[in-house]
Amino acid sequence: MPRIQIDDTDDLIDICYDNVFKAVFTKETPESKKALSRLVSAFIGRDVQAVKITANEPAIDNLRDRQMRFDIACHTEKGELINVEMSLNPTSIEPVRLEFHIGKLFTGQDIRGSDKDYGDLKEAYQIAFLVKERFFADETFLHTFEYYDRKNGMPLGGRSRIITLELSKLDEVVEKPAGEMSASEHWAVYFRYLRDMDKRRKINEILEYEEGIAMANEVLMTISRDQVERARLMSEFKYELDTRTRINDAKREGMKEGKKEGQRETKEEIVRNALAHGLSLEVIQDITGLDLETIRSMNS
Repeated sequence: MPRIQIDDTDDLIDICYDNVFKAVFTKETPESKKALSRLVSAFIGRDVQAVKITANEPAIDNLRDRQMRFDIACHTEKGELINVEMSLNPTSIEPVRLEFHIGKLFTGQDIRGSDKDYGDLKEAYQIAFLVKERFFADETFLHTFEYYDRKNGMPLGGRSRIITLELSKLDEVVEKPAGEMSASEHWAVYFRYLRDMDKRRKINEILEYEEGIAMANEVLMTISRDQVERARLMSEFKYELDTRTRINDAKREGMKEGKKEGQRETKEEIVRNALAHGLSLEVIQDITGLDLETIRSMNS
């Protein structure tokens, strides 16, 4: 069946924006569900059906209620747990953050009850697309991390994996013929070069090879051509960026004041400046690690 092609007049929203990425893969449509299943399959190495999208924060239409990262949490027909996220501006501690979240995803499974044991734990995957940073010294764009004995090179054979894709490392991959690319390379090139007019022919070739990408592209084109939906997503992106800027400003002001006076804790200064910038107590808790009661006491 012929795929919908992208022409030079199509002005597509950047799918590497966190909220756009989530909107494409979590709509209640056959195209979106197919795209998510094919995306996950490409990176865990076997065909799966993403049968249920579980709690994600923030909800697509509810960004301002929960100022958290955009991600997609789902599980497969066999119960495997998968978290997928697009990180447009990852920080230098991204690897540690990924390690923390795969731990929470894996250990959050319910194996209580006399009829359950460790053997009932399902595999868990944290898949992260890293857009603007290079974290690893090699030139490989795709890495899969798991527990192993570094000295002897022996894997533990556990059931949790972190999969990272650095979209900044695709300069050589994109020059390969589409027919010689792997499924993971198809997806990575699509995300990285979708809006590059010089690579549009290559993107259209990829659409012919990978049904899941074609489905995702159909959803993205529909969103991009809907002026109301497009405006909403761009407003959300602006809000997220503005919030991140206010957080960073609050941190800088707090550290500056802390250095000036030398007697007050930097975290307390961050709290006061964050409150002055109008940030919610939950966001301030995320920034500082302080408990809500301590933050509330500073707000009184």
